[in-house]
Amino acid sequence: MLLAMLAPPIAAANIYDAELSSELLHGADLCAHAACRDVMPQAQRFSQRMGSPRYVQALDAGGKLVGYVFLSTDVVDIPAYSGKPVITLIGMDTAGIITGVRVIKHSEPILLAGIPESALLKFIGQYVGLRGDARLEIGRGGDGSVGLDAISGATVTAIAENQVISRSAYEIGRQVGIFTAAARPPARFTPLDERLNWGKLADEGSVGRLTITAREVGADSARGDYIDLYFGYLNTPTLGNSLLGEDNYQRLMRDLKPDEHAIFVIASGQTSFKGSGFVRGGIYDRIQVRQDPETYTFRDTDYLNLYHLQPGDVPQYRESGIFIVRSKHFNPAWPWTLTLLINQLDAKGAKTFTHYDQTYWLPARYLEGGHPKVVTARPAWQNIWLDRIAQIGFFVATLLFTAIWYARRDRLVRASTRKHKPLISWPRLVLWIISAGFIGFYLKAQPSITQIMTWLHSLIHQWRWELFLSDPFIFLFWWFIIITVLIWGRGLFCGWLCPFGSLQHLMLKLGSAIGLKRWQKLLPKPLHDKLRWLKYAIFFGLIGVSLFSMETAEHLAEIEPFKTTFLVGVWNRSWPFWLFIGAILGLSLFSERPYCKYLCPMGAGLALPGKFRLFGLKRKAECTSCHACAAGCGSHAIDSQGKIDQMECMLCLDCMVMYYDDHACPPLVKERKRRAAKGEALTRIGADGYFLTLDSLRSTLPSQGKEDA
Repeated sequence: MLLAMLAPPIAAANIYDAELSSELLHGADLCAHAACRDVMPQAQRFSQRMGSPRYVQALDAGGKLVGYVFLSTDVVDIPAYSGKPVITLIGMDTAGIITGVRVIKHSEPILLAGIPESALLKFIGQYVGLRGDARLEIGRGGDGSVGLDAISGATVTAIAENQVISRSAYEIGRQVGIFTAAARPPARFTPLDERLNWGKLADEGSVGRLTITAREVGADSARGDYIDLYFGYLNTPTLGNSLLGEDNYQRLMRDLKPDEHAIFVIASGQTSFKGSGFVRGGIYDRIQVRQDPETYTFRDTDYLNLYHLQPGDVPQYRESGIFIVRSKHFNPAWPWTLTLLINQLDAKGAKTFTHYDQTYWLPARYLEGGHPKVVTARPAWQNIWLDRIAQIGFFVATLLFTAIWYARRDRLVRASTRKHKPLISWPRLVLWIISAGFIGFYLKAQPSITQIMTWLHSLIHQWRWELFLSDPFIFLFWWFIIITVLIWGRGLFCGWLCPFGSLQHLMLKLGSAIGLKRWQKLLPKPLHDKLRWLKYAIFFGLIGVSLFSMETAEHLAEIEPFKTTFLVGVWNRSWPFWLFIGAILGLSLFSERPYCKYLCPMGAGLALPGKFRLFGLKRKAECTSCHACAAGCGSHAIDSQGKIDQMECMLCLDCMVMYYDDHACPPLVKERKRRAAKGEALTRIGADGYFLTLDSLRSTLPSQGKEDA
């Protein structure tokens, strides 16, 4: 059955990690290796790559320019959920209208197993006919923006691809003159001329810093940081004189023309910011300056030697230099970004090209009038949070209610009996309905082992908060899970709020309601104790496979039925998936949570840290020989010695109800009957699970009360 489940997605994945030639990615003749006519149908021939960033001119049969074709990786480097970019070919006509979009390679596992690639193709089809300078936003449009439908179940991928297409189109359109940006008033510096040491310059933000650790790029951590780089703007008197000294600063200013700007860079570490392949007459391929919408690269003629920095507290460095930005468009009054382009090793040991950015803004005190008002686009993840604020509010309220209600468990179980526990059973039933219906089917916020694998890879390679913030419900859910697992163990999530676990429990309730209760049974405990280890083997197997191939791991993660049930929908999958889901839910009519107990890799992953929880469930000395709780434990989490296996416990609290129930707990039943036979008073039950003695009660009374007693 598993082989049948895995076969269809493999056959359908025709652009997942497609092999692209270096000629297509970097060669002069892009359209000899890419289907440019697909994105620019009216063109008959295409030019060589030109410009910076690079693009191709599209010409009709008469040689008239009809538009432009460009590859997204020539313009921007925006990673998607996999940590790799979705490589996209884009066409745009001379009026700035997008004429075609084609994804030629992606590395998104979610689009390989679960969500068909056709969903991505449908998504990019929305861009055809839109202007390249339009404000394109995922979700509801408004305030001059154009709303786009996301990819259901792959919101992060949609956000990344939206940025790739919109930014690429705008950058090329601006370069060829279709789009123009509003002119920025020229910077005017204050006459301020102080002498500051390095520490004060760094504290006020005059010196920027960009550090890349060895682990981030797959280098040897024993050799220290891959690069630790400092940089700053030199044209203002205070910075120039403080860093270079008066003579060197005056010499630099005499050499600079009116529209030229000096930026110093010093660095230490394993690599050079100048680039190992630099030759005279070439360009520095490691370092760039970007001030939207312009990007500036440097040639050898834009570089000056920097032999010494004046402050005595400058950090140690092994290389230094001054780069000259020669452009009337660069404006030091506005923020700009230093970009360092780096080769890093991916999970397979292959080199990939990525960039690291650090924003710099000259302190306001050096500018007449201070900082200009800069309106920055709100990050896409913030738009998603704001668009769904009401749903997020209800979701957070559900999580908080669950945690607060469970934290009151001692009061809840004391107010319950084995046969009557409405303060526990009814809230749990409501939470199961909300979890399966609202969180699972509506929000599609089912946590999954694939997220754990993605986080693991992000920790190894490059962590990006905005990636995980793009799905607010999964983000909040995982914080809830992490906190509650460390406090109470996995049971609060798995037993009370997991959408698929809740669906199984609702199926068990349905089975009981339709007359199947007499057939509802658990597997024999010895067999259960062997089968429960299967989920741990699956968990470690998936994590191990993911370190070598996320593609294979994502296929194997179809052992989780979550994607089919909530994200994609059973009706969108082939018959093996129907059979798998049907078997699990069918068994759930007769047995409590069979999938959670024996197959769920995410449950296994949560059980491991849950072993170190702060609070567990209570036990009595008699529990080692009494099997009353074990006989009624639907999770088979109580062994023959009466010990609760917190890694398997779903926190149903049935055993805690019995712990205080003097009509169900054998030690309490025995003591109750003994006291009744002797005519002794029945005191309340203490925190240790036993009747309080009369002597202990007398000790808590005032003196007069003791005499009366």
